[in-house]
Amino acid sequence: MPPAIAKLTPATLKTLALGALSLALYILLFSFEETVLQLSTGGGMGFLVPIAIAFLFSFVHGAFTGGFWDMLGLKANTRKEPKRWNK
Repeated sequence: MPPAIAKLTPATLKTLALGALSLALYILLFSFEETVLQLSTGGGMGFLVPIAIAFLFSFVHGAFTGGFWDMLGLKANTRKEPKRWNK
């Protein structure tokens, strides 16, 4: 009998795809670092380049990390009622 293989659920596939996309973004950033540096220091609206890159990385990596922790079954503790100051 073959060993048990984890089922690839849609959530797992999405997490794997986001992880691969995150890795690809890092590879592209380091491959084109000189171009990114020239664009961002060239004046004009070039200052928006690193900001856009940061937003893109933040979104992709954050979505991947959220899916990763969900796959491991780790969830944040949440309170139903907000903590109030004692009078």
